[in-house]
Amino acid sequence: MAAPSAIPRRGLFIGGGWREPSLGRRLPVVNPATEATIGDIPAATAEDVELAVSAARDAFGRDGGRHWSRAPGAVRAKYLKAIAAKIKDKKSYLALLETLDSGKPLDEAAGDMEDVAACFEYYADLAEALDGKQRAPISLPMENFESYVLKEPIGVVGLITPWNYPLLMATWKVAPALAAGCTAVLKPSELASLTCLELGGICAEIGLPPGVLNIITGLGTEAGAPLASHPHVDKIAFTGSTETGKRIMITASQMVKPVSLELGGKSPLIVFDDVDIDKAVEWAMFGCFANAGQVCSATSRLLLHEKIAKRFLDRLVAWAKSIKISDPLEEGCRLGSVVSEGQYQKIMKFISTARCEGATILYGGARPQHLKRGFFIEPTIITNVSTSMQIWREEVFGPVICVKEFRTEREAGELANDTHYGLAGAVISNDLERCERISKAIQSGIVWINCSQPCFVQAPWGGNKRSGFGRELGQWGLDNYLSVKQVTKYCSDEPYGWYRPPSKL
Repeated sequence: MAAPSAIPRRGLFIGGGWREPSLGRRLPVVNPATEATIGDIPAATAEDVELAVSAARDAFGRDGGRHWSRAPGAVRAKYLKAIAAKIKDKKSYLALLETLDSGKPLDEAAGDMEDVAACFEYYADLAEALDGKQRAPISLPMENFESYVLKEPIGVVGLITPWNYPLLMATWKVAPALAAGCTAVLKPSELASLTCLELGGICAEIGLPPGVLNIITGLGTEAGAPLASHPHVDKIAFTGSTETGKRIMITASQMVKPVSLELGGKSPLIVFDDVDIDKAVEWAMFGCFANAGQVCSATSRLLLHEKIAKRFLDRLVAWAKSIKISDPLEEGCRLGSVVSEGQYQKIMKFISTARCEGATILYGGARPQHLKRGFFIEPTIITNVSTSMQIWREEVFGPVICVKEFRTEREAGELANDTHYGLAGAVISNDLERCERISKAIQSGIVWINCSQPCFVQAPWGGNKRSGFGRELGQWGLDNYLSVKQVTKYCSDEPYGWYRPPSKL
């Protein structure tokens, strides 16, 4: 597919329309596969955040909420379905923008757009079902009281999202937040904002009520931080680095503001000696090399049973050599560039440090020789790793997998849990009882058996430990944006009788 002659020049999407940032500043958009500047995005500041939050607050309470926050779920569902339909109509164009912005293969970007549409459709259905779940009765031990539960939107939410799946990660937050009746301010990463700005155009096209969704772009320090600390934002939902998540928690705690955090990971993949090696190799590659390894749940710590380690690594290298690394617009590309020069340098530093600490770069670790420009890194396999090494302990967020061997199931579990993170983990074995034991032993929010990285909108997503807390997707994703209210009424015609009435004169 040919690249467009020009990237659309968008402003900030605030109150249902476009506006230039208050200071008039814009940030360059660089195609990471070519290193060419292909456009720019607005650089919002605290003044723009103020406008966006004000628009969201107005939309939440407008006419007592009858147009959005207190409207029937079916009303909100209509808009979510309309967004999904537009995403489908624009799938090819949106995928192209995503590829130009982030460097991921066009096939992967197209799959992301399908998932975006499916997510909006799924939460449209949950919005419609929400009305029927209201006033759920509570069984009480006293007959003279009745009680039920209302689920109400939390209010104005700030949504701060990453660059690895730009529109999809935004949708994981926007769709359930809107389905719940919240209004929102979305702040995507400055490294990949194009498709999120296009979402603003889609909202305008379908006639989403003004201010329900506002989209601001810019640097985290200038736009994200003021959003997280804004006193009129009722909740922050964040996906990104653990360090930024810590700062958001500190800020939110000053106002006792709820947060949900989906942070880093260093996920294990345990492979036992009873497997079909080529099947397991493919899952190991998909678990760490898809999206150039820029996946929070990447199973980047490969634990191999010692009986198969040599054969497995031989096949892993052979498979890695067969990956097509190319301009992500080329047909059949399976490994594109990483998102930016900064990310490229960070990953290469990890590889260099691993070598200096005594690990072996079994394969990869460099720029592909046939690609002279762009931020490309070969799929990299690192062995002779000790548990004290940086490559074992820290998230790389690139196409780099480190390998350790184990002898026993117990040792495998201990190695799997030897991390501050707890987002995901995986086990591959033909012994399903063993897989069930391992799935219970791994300290993470997600466990995969005989696979790595499948993700379904119906299933909860989130982590433990320093990978954050809260769950996205499924019913759990909707609950993120709902407040639970207890309503109890006294039903008897008789006085309650706790106090003695005063004497009648």
